Amino acid sequence: MFYSLLRCLVRAILYTFFRFRVNGIENIPPAGGVIIAPNHISNFDPPVIGCALPDSRRIRFMAKTQLFRNPVVRWVVTALGAFPVRRGMADRTAIRTALALLEQGETVGIFPEGTRSKTGALGRAEPGLGMIAVKAGVPVVPVAVTGTNKFFRNGQIFPRFTVSFAAPIIVPPGRSDKEAVEYINEQVIGEIARILAKEGG
Repeated sequence: MFYSLLRCLVRAILYTFFRFRVNGIENIPPAGGVIIAPNHISNFDPPVIGCALPDSRRIRFMAKTQLFRNPVVRWVVTALGAFPVRRGMADRTAIRTALALLEQGETVGIFPEGTRSKTGALGRAEPGLGMIAVKAGVPVVPVAVTGTNKFFRNGQIFPRFTVSFAAPIIVPPGRSDKEAVEYINEQVIGEIARILAKEGG
């Protein structure tokens, strides 16, 4: 209930003030476990991406453990479906949670770069994304987000927020796990970079 109400409120704000645009929504698989893999340029990214997804797809983001230290913030992010991950290490608990959710056919959000880009530039993918995708055997949808890092910057009060979904990357058969992980990560970052270059993000 809380998720749906907040999503409706945020969507109304996005379309009213930020000229919100969503591209490639047809690339989201209609059912089954899927990983949503966006670039990360702002703290606004998770709710913006959640609002861009179809109503049938409630996303569960991996979120840094720091967000769960404050009781109020912890209650909010937990109610929104997020679960904690310790950055800079292989967090087995977070990995197990992600795999269990994907097995149940849910939508899991993982930022390939592992952290927010302070410059807006796209970084390299950490191995966690590809590893979880390979273990779960689910498609990965690369996502390019633009505009969220420009809010109240450089004279822009309400910049356009855009979310573009690329075609799903499928875990390649017949490759070793290491090769498959590298393939997934390279393809995801490559697709995000391609969309950002096209949109001038």
